[in-house]
Amino acid sequence: MKKRHFAFLKLCILTIISLLIFTACHSGFYQNTGEIKSEPLALGAKCRLVKHELGESCVPLHPKRVIVTEQLALEVVLALGIKPIAAPESAFVANKANFLGDNIAGINYIGKENQLNIEAIVRLKPDLIVSLYSINQETYKLFSQIAPTVQVKYSQSGWKDSLQQMGNILNKSDVAKKSLTQYQEKLTNLRSLLGDKVEKIKVSVSRFHGQVQLPEFRSQYSFPGSILAELGISMPDNQRQLIKSPDDNLIILSLERIDLLDADVLFVAVDPGAKELFEKYQNSQLWQTLNVVKNQRVYSVDSSYWIFGSILSANAIVDDLFKYFTYQT
Repeated sequence: MKKRHFAFLKLCILTIISLLIFTACHSGFYQNTGEIKSEPLALGAKCRLVKHELGESCVPLHPKRVIVTEQLALEVVLALGIKPIAAPESAFVANKANFLGDNIAGINYIGKENQLNIEAIVRLKPDLIVSLYSINQETYKLFSQIAPTVQVKYSQSGWKDSLQQMGNILNKSDVAKKSLTQYQEKLTNLRSLLGDKVEKIKVSVSRFHGQVQLPEFRSQYSFPGSILAELGISMPDNQRQLIKSPDDNLIILSLERIDLLDADVLFVAVDPGAKELFEKYQNSQLWQTLNVVKNQRVYSVDSSYWIFGSILSANAIVDDLFKYFTYQT
């Protein structure tokens, strides 16, 4: 009888310890200046288990307090009809606030994309955290203790797939499909307007980088390059010869190879920290020898949507193409 009583008592103790361990593992905290405990989903809140790049998460059916970890994710969720409560500022290219305007009014900022303020995220009590590329497995585990966290794979030329995947995860697949249909219609209209000129135009897209201090050109596998390719516009042949694989979305240039930028039309996206660099190249003799410069077909464009983006940026690029091509072509 004593043995049975001891065995029962031992089972109870083990059960209590297991429950304590389970609770500790799932309560969630981030050690910074002090212990910050997370807020779980509200009792009775409905969610849907979805698979994504980093695992499985139970995503609320109607999230109300979404936080995004990059400006690219900010653009995607806005396009899907969800306004997040917080987003980071851009770490490199110009902030998407430049063209998103009133759509992001009232959104809290949580640091830079490469230096998120975790304490601020916890204080905002999100019910969902959304990412497109910046979270690794370690960060995913941390964020998942704060709120359900999802990430889809993003590639510059595969931005449509990323939008559709996020639409499926957020139960907004119909919104994603409609926005892509409208985008295709806009492309078709521009293609029709340009007629057979589309096949004759050679276009360069360059970025003057705020970190690298050298210019670059973007390939057909880059975000802007994929839009031009879909429209039927080619990059210059001497650029195309340098592209070896779909992973080559850009080629960095020295001043001595600035001739590679020459084309019928050159779009230049200048990062906020690269204005002096761009002026240096503009004042060089080699720059002045470019035919595209002589013909005054160089156009400065906004790096906040020309370099990386999704459907809203793609539409903004097409708007620029309407503006510049129909004016000069």
